Amino acid sequence: MQSSRKDFLAVILLLSTISLPSCRRTTKISDIDNDPAKYRNQQVTIAGRVSTSYGALGSGMFKLEDGSGAMWVYSQNFGVPGTGSEVSVTGRIDQGFSFGGRSFATILRESEPRR
Repeated sequence: MQSSRKDFLAVILLLSTISLPSCRRTTKISDIDNDPAKYRNQQVTIAGRVSTSYGALGSGMFKLEDGSGAMWVYSQNFGVPGTGSEVSVTGRIDQGFSFGGRSFATILRESEPRR
């Protein structure tokens, strides 16, 4: 009985260790907007609801709102989620970005497939 319990605890510990890397800290959009220089070229994860999206051929832009603010996300090769989708996006913060003839002050360039 004692051995079974130790085996069970070992499995639980192993599973929790394996799942930890997938847990990313989510940054509030307002934190990025308040100090964009602090986050420039840093990899961050933001999460929220897509309010607007434009895309074609696997690339495009979408606006993500998290309740604290809104940020445009540039997605290249990951597709663009539909309006109303709840997503978590990881990428690098850029300042002064143009796409489709529009200028965007601070954006997140998606670097990983979204969850």
